[in-house]
Amino acid sequence: MRGTDALLTARLAAGDDHALAEVFDRFGAVVYGAAVGVVGDGSAAQDVVQDVFVELWRHPDRYDPDAGSLRTYLLVLARNRAVDTVRSELRRIARQQRHFRLTPGEPPRSPGEEVLTADVASTVREAIRRLPDAQRRVIELAYFEGMTCREVALAAGIPEGTAKSRLRLALAKLETVLDRQLLESP
Repeated sequence: MRGTDALLTARLAAGDDHALAEVFDRFGAVVYGAAVGVVGDGSAAQDVVQDVFVELWRHPDRYDPDAGSLRTYLLVLARNRAVDTVRSELRRIARQQRHFRLTPGEPPRSPGEEVLTADVASTVREAIRRLPDAQRRVIELAYFEGMTCREVALAAGIPEGTAKSRLRLALAKLETVLDRQLLESP
């Protein structure tokens, strides 16, 4: 077997891509099994398998037939790459957690800010309530339901151009009313 392994790696060193296909056909499933056993995820295991065979293709001389079989070499390489993958993922998770811990959250608002926010929201709701029904409907769909102009038009049963026009008119009215009302607020 070692003679076959040495021959395969010699063919790999010579650039014989058929040799790589043979190695993959013989050991691909075993390497995948070893990788999935460590990483626990099929997709990540496939990445490990790819790394292992790319490594073999690029550096076939790193395999020493006197140290063991090609199968053993590939399994050790797969295990090491899989462990590296897990460690990398754990470091990424730790960085994210550290980032969230160190990033200050939004400071709590003061009671005065809460009252002001509620007052502004009430003023905006009142201004929207005073819009003509057709304009109020498109504003509610676009801004409270998060719809696009096309979706607003479909929901309201109107052409898209009409929906855009109604949105423009409604926003212009709201801007005029709200600017005046908000400036008059204490």
